[in-house]
Amino acid sequence: MNAPVDVASELARLAKEAEACRACPLGEIRTQAVFGVGNPNADLMFVGEAPGFHEDQKGEPFVGAAGQLLTKLIEQKLGLQRADVYIANTLCCRPPGNRDPLPAEIEACKPFLRAKLDLIKPRLVVALGNFAAKLLTGSSLGITKLRERRFTMRDGTPLMCTFHPAAGLRGGRAAEGIAQDFEEIRKALEELPEEHEDPGEQLGLF
Repeated sequence: MNAPVDVASELARLAKEAEACRACPLGEIRTQAVFGVGNPNADLMFVGEAPGFHEDQKGEPFVGAAGQLLTKLIEQKLGLQRADVYIANTLCCRPPGNRDPLPAEIEACKPFLRAKLDLIKPRLVVALGNFAAKLLTGSSLGITKLRERRFTMRDGTPLMCTFHPAAGLRGGRAAEGIAQDFEEIRKALEELPEEHEDPGEQLGLF
């Protein structure tokens, strides 16, 4: 019989690998890798786009203004603490000037994201923004359309999509939409079955 995996230790080991990674040019120019943070046994995992300036400096995802909004939504809409969930990005390294991630960069970082998903085994994954949503769903649709649909990942994990918190900071439709989506996330968490079921459409499973 195989020994149980120590998820926290494995995540720490992978974080060191990410720090040493030079699979794309971003590894040469970022301050430090931003691997992920949170509960290694989380039921809920958020996947965002890429680290920004503050994340690059601190080595932790979502610590700037968008991160403060995400934390507020987790606490007020979900009734959880930030430490209860796991938060990661499609990229571990900050693109210069906070530009959009390039396809080659996303491809280079995919093994790290896949490993995090496989180790943590969240019961619900939420993609934050266009890049995370398109990667995890395999769809070319924009986040406005994707947030209206439910998906299932390759291992049966339910997947939901919403606006990136940075868009929510600008107010208007995105702010209203992300607040509504977090209400749906709360309901989805409450209704999760004991075992994986097929809760929605399957598209290009990640």
